[in-house]
Amino acid sequence: MMTDTMRYGIKRLFRRHRMMCLAGWLGAVWAFSACSDGDPRISRTRDDAPVIFPDYADVTIPYNIAPLCFSLADSCDYEQAFAVFELDGKTAKVNAQNKQFTISARDWKKLLDRAAGKTMQITLTVRINREWVRYPAFTIHVAEEPVDPYIAYRLIEPGYEVWSEMGIYQRNVENFDESAIATNIHTNYNCMNCHSFCMQNPEKMLFHYRASFAGTMLLDGNRIEKLNTKTPETMSALVYPSWHPSGKYVAFSVNNTKQAFHTTDPNRIEVFDLASDVVVYDVARHEIITTPPLFSPSVFETFPTFSPDGRTLYFCSADSVEMPQAYTSIKYSLCAISFDPEMRRFGTAVDTLYNAKKLKKSVSFPRISPDGKFLIFTLAGYGNFSIWHKDADLYLLHLDNHRITPLETLNSDETESYHSWSSNSRWVVFSSRRIDGLYTRPYFAHVDELGQVSKPFLLPQKEVDFYLLFTKSYNVPEFITGKVRKSSYNFSRKAIHDDGVNITFKQ
Repeated sequence: MMTDTMRYGIKRLFRRHRMMCLAGWLGAVWAFSACSDGDPRISRTRDDAPVIFPDYADVTIPYNIAPLCFSLADSCDYEQAFAVFELDGKTAKVNAQNKQFTISARDWKKLLDRAAGKTMQITLTVRINREWVRYPAFTIHVAEEPVDPYIAYRLIEPGYEVWSEMGIYQRNVENFDESAIATNIHTNYNCMNCHSFCMQNPEKMLFHYRASFAGTMLLDGNRIEKLNTKTPETMSALVYPSWHPSGKYVAFSVNNTKQAFHTTDPNRIEVFDLASDVVVYDVARHEIITTPPLFSPSVFETFPTFSPDGRTLYFCSADSVEMPQAYTSIKYSLCAISFDPEMRRFGTAVDTLYNAKKLKKSVSFPRISPDGKFLIFTLAGYGNFSIWHKDADLYLLHLDNHRITPLETLNSDETESYHSWSSNSRWVVFSSRRIDGLYTRPYFAHVDELGQVSKPFLLPQKEVDFYLLFTKSYNVPEFITGKVRKSSYNFSRKAIHDDGVNITFKQ
């Protein structure tokens, strides 16, 4: 586990690197000032496209996203640089400072004003050995649809056994404001997980406290309720959630989860279930209901998710095997069962949309677009805790004809795992370890009406090296349509001082 001293040492190394770069930049200030009344004389244009980090070249962005900050690879090779942003006849010139290109929020807003459906062009010019060299321009397309203004996520060290501070946070993606929804500072540094929102509604959410002051915290408008969700009939407290669109129900799994460690396997760790079932919680009655196809001792059922019309419950299902001995042989299919919310009844037939027995892969995290057209799921070689599997990739299911296609534009050689949809069904946010194979970071991508996805882009930050210095993973990114107004204090006070409501199992 990385200590504060180690973090400080790493940050000092990066600061020293940036200062060395800055020294070269300052040495050339006079020459640049002499050209400040116009563009410098360009000696030549390079044939190769600029390599930038984060990679924002040729991506599609919403018109309400925060300014994109980036740097050139091998940035110390140049003495000076500037970028020209051009869109719909408007331009903004940005000088590189501290070896990064940072357009101001005001200039960015001017560029994106009425930019929906149009394409931005960015040209980088650098001074190397007193010669001004221009790169070929790259483009950024601005989509016609906005993105939800907030995402929520858990920040946690990518450790295996221990942690210290942990929290669920929200970020305004239109700027750089981040705030805590709930942290574990006042609850004995306990684990907290599985935050979920009803139809991206920030006023209707839940998450779990584990260990100290354990319980499920359910926010409904201005009211916070603490639930004790372990019953004599279920193997555990409630785990992975999915809200019914009406807000009257929440589907959950109950899991007997264990973990194991590898010595030579590149996946490092295995998280697996010894058993699991799916139930549905009735919010008003404080009851859970289920049906034999979701509650069978011979089958592992997990990761439920409701359809947008609330009449179908999707879930992952695998034949039970001896664990952990047979951990590589367990493969989860994608299944669905009907649900009648008025009568609280399930159907009797289970539909299999992805048959793991035939296709030899394993499904996790099914998530359906709010317009009901598409379902994205994670596919890996085996198991269901795909965040630890390097081969985990994202796939798209067309719900009208059940056609399944790999989302090759989004996938990389590292893990792609958890994902969620925006409220208008035009954007997805997903977690990926593509930068270093260790930390999960949030990426955005546009999805058009045919299910075609654009090149993904990393959540913008103020500083280019933010993701290189930040030592926490972004876990379970979820879109929300606004800010959660309740504070961490409100949740922790309820957890500590309230005994909680005991839920019951309805036979």
